[in-house]
Amino acid sequence: MKERYYLVREDILPDAVLKTMQVKQLLEAGDVKTVHEGVEQVGLSRSAFYKYKDGIHLIHQLERERIVTISMDLDHESGMLSKVLSAVAGHGANVLTINQSIPLQGRANVVISIEISHLSGELGELLDGLKEMPGVRRTQIVGQG
Repeated sequence: MKERYYLVREDILPDAVLKTMQVKQLLEAGDVKTVHEGVEQVGLSRSAFYKYKDGIHLIHQLERERIVTISMDLDHESGMLSKVLSAVAGHGANVLTINQSIPLQGRANVVISIEISHLSGELGELLDGLKEMPGVRRTQIVGQG
C-alpha cells in the first residue's frame, strides 16, 4: 500500500500521538536518555510510543536536505581553515565533509560539502562573506544538490 501524508493541526491529534512527539523531542534534546524515561515523563505507554514513533515528525525534519560543495583556495596560515568553518557555522550551515590538499606555494585547496537546509539568509551571502575573508583567494561552488 502506498503511504499517504496529511498536514494536520496539532490540536486535533490524539493525545498518544502528541505525547509520542514529546518523547522524541526529549530524546533528541538529550533531556532523557532512554525511551523508558521519556514515556514515564510524559505519561505514555512504551507500546503507544513504538506504534506512532515512525509516523509523526515535525515539518522542519521532513524538509529535503540541500547540500552544496564549495572549493576554496586558502592562504597557508595558522587558523585559516578554522576561520572559514566558523563563518560557515555562523550562517547556520552544517559541514558534512572537508578535504584539504597539501599546501603548495603558500596556498591550499579546500573542498567542503555543507548542508544548507537551515541557512540563515541566502547562499550568496555566505559565499560573499567567504570571498571577503582575508586569506581566502578563490571560492567556487562545484556541486549542488
